[in-house]
Amino acid sequence: MKLYNTLTKSIDKFVPNDDKIVRIYTCGPTVYAKQHVGHYAAYVYWDILIRLLAAEGYAVQRVMNLTDVGHLVSDADEGEDKMEKGARAEGLTAWQVAEKWSDDFLKNFRNLNFIEPMKIAKATDYIPQNFDFIRILKEKGYTYQIDDGIYYDTSKFPRYADFAKLDLKSLKAGARVEHNPQKRNPSDFAVWKFSPKGVKRDMEWETPADLMDDNEKGRMGFPGWHLECSVIIKQELGTTIDIHTGGIDHIPVHHTNEIAQSEAANDAPLSRFWLHNHFLTADGKKMSKSLGNVYSLDDVRDKGFDEMDFKLWALQGHFMSDRDFTFEGLAAAHNRLNSWKNSAELRWQTSDVNDEGQFEIMDNLRSQATEELLDNLNTPEALKYIDEAIDAVTKDPSNINHFALTALFDFVDLYLGLDILGNTPDITDEQKELIAKRESARKNKDYKESDKIRDELLSQNIELRDSPIGPIWNRK
Repeated sequence: MKLYNTLTKSIDKFVPNDDKIVRIYTCGPTVYAKQHVGHYAAYVYWDILIRLLAAEGYAVQRVMNLTDVGHLVSDADEGEDKMEKGARAEGLTAWQVAEKWSDDFLKNFRNLNFIEPMKIAKATDYIPQNFDFIRILKEKGYTYQIDDGIYYDTSKFPRYADFAKLDLKSLKAGARVEHNPQKRNPSDFAVWKFSPKGVKRDMEWETPADLMDDNEKGRMGFPGWHLECSVIIKQELGTTIDIHTGGIDHIPVHHTNEIAQSEAANDAPLSRFWLHNHFLTADGKKMSKSLGNVYSLDDVRDKGFDEMDFKLWALQGHFMSDRDFTFEGLAAAHNRLNSWKNSAELRWQTSDVNDEGQFEIMDNLRSQATEELLDNLNTPEALKYIDEAIDAVTKDPSNINHFALTALFDFVDLYLGLDILGNTPDITDEQKELIAKRESARKNKDYKESDKIRDELLSQNIELRDSPIGPIWNRK
């Protein structure tokens, strides 16, 4: 397998630390509001990665976090906590908002037929571990305290700028992160934020006095967004993982800060591979809640599409390409998926011919499509080979091998998770009997009865297409 590694800025051959185990961390959502389709597209790509690794024989240990505290409105250290902002907007507590939108995200995650991570980790479940991590950083001299929190001194980590290729000499306060005159360096970031004095937050914990330079007792606070991921990774996967995934917007701040604090605390690389997906846009602009140009999976369903339509739409683009989301494009993916489903339904209407050539087509599909997926998750090219294989196997409805066709869609479902076989069961015996009666009526030229039966089947969502080998059915 070859993957584009942000760490090396090149496509590298992937070999895990352990011969049989791959440890992966996925940056999950901040659960303060409904997630948009841009977020879910990222998880479509990472699901392909997980499926591909499993198919290659690896045991995947994957953790995904849910950020339910600490992510401020800016990606740095200023502004209101997104959870508190979401709570105020909905008239709920931050805890209630976190539960509501965590449940909504996980429901859609499962409806998209993603492989479940080994662990879904809520940031608020790791507060003691946050304290332990900060304690290590303080003992090593990486932290200092100012009025609004405990900060990481990036000047103590010489490799800080390497990952994102930052030019720290020309970095001006306010250009990348919000300006705070008390910070020693513009790039310094909070590992622990203090609650504003006189303000009672929904989510806050007493700061251990030994973490503070002044040893003040009773000061309330909450973890920094960047620290949460480092803590969860260390707790659940160890000091060095194989693959870390996230969006390209995480590179200059969030992932740069993760690397700095983790490698300073652990004296080991954080991750050997870093994979970053590009954005979905709408009207040519990055899809974001702040711009108001977002679409949710609810919007997708309201337009008559479903999660698998969206999933195939996402797979038609490469994870490293920017794409503009449109419902016209989604309709094209819907039609493509329906064509695949219609082809899959032919497995119930075959004569089980012994055509070895169709198995050769399957072998070619496996090698060509898998080769594309192993080449930096090239899903668009893999889909083209799948289209060719489907067309070749089904071009003659009178000469379809049931087992070859089933094996073809087994492959599609295993690698892409579209659940085509599960969504194309055989029709009922009663419906088969109606088709036989209609065929008998046609042969007797009783077209009135024939049309009546066709309409009855159509009311049951079954369409018929007459062919030289007899009627072929598919679900509408």
